[in-house]
Amino acid sequence: MAAGCNPKREAGIGLVREFQGEIEEARIVGVGTGSTTREALVELARRGMLDGKVVVASSLASALMVREAGLRPVMPHVVDSIDFYFDGADEVVPGSLDLLKGRGAALVGEKILASMSRLRVYVVDESKIVSRLGEKRRVPVEVNPWALSHVIRRLREMGLHAEPREGSGKDGPASSDWGGVIVDVETGPIEDPAALDRELKSIVGVVETGIFSGLADAVVVGMRGCGYRVLRVGGRG
Repeated sequence: MAAGCNPKREAGIGLVREFQGEIEEARIVGVGTGSTTREALVELARRGMLDGKVVVASSLASALMVREAGLRPVMPHVVDSIDFYFDGADEVVPGSLDLLKGRGAALVGEKILASMSRLRVYVVDESKIVSRLGEKRRVPVEVNPWALSHVIRRLREMGLHAEPREGSGKDGPASSDWGGVIVDVETGPIEDPAALDRELKSIVGVVETGIFSGLADAVVVGMRGCGYRVLRVGGRG
């Protein structure tokens, strides 16, 4: 077995190799947030595959990342559709391609871009593969600050442990680019992600959740032993 491979970079290389045609044909490309997304962006920029395209950022962090790659980002409100979107994920269920996202507090922008996009491909390292969402991580939920106490009380009434995420480099809870407070909800393994997503969003004050169900067309998984594999809905690929 080969040693010394960076699985995040392997995922980025896999994105380029497997979806080169789709990326080249795309006029508008959306870019997610996170370290694996960065690896894919660097690989695409190095090859000049995003030159001349409209590049839509999912967050301020994403916009800065795009600028660092020598490209000019735009924000989602200036386009009404996206041809190709790539992003990372915190957990992935093979077969269904249900995803858990939001560790970087950019879940609202990421879900907006995913919903606008014709083709959505995610890049992850193999540690992100799970049999059910919620196995390893809590579910991030963005909450209107004025409804924070109400939402946490409702979540606890549902039997879910929920706490505002502590900010890094500041006092108080973590907040998103959109001014919401990020609440991490401990669910344990989730039987029906789409149903839980709907239930959480039925609580007044919940802006969005990190459950991405039906929003992935493919996932490129970078391997520690070098190389990658591509997952598609239903286990194809």
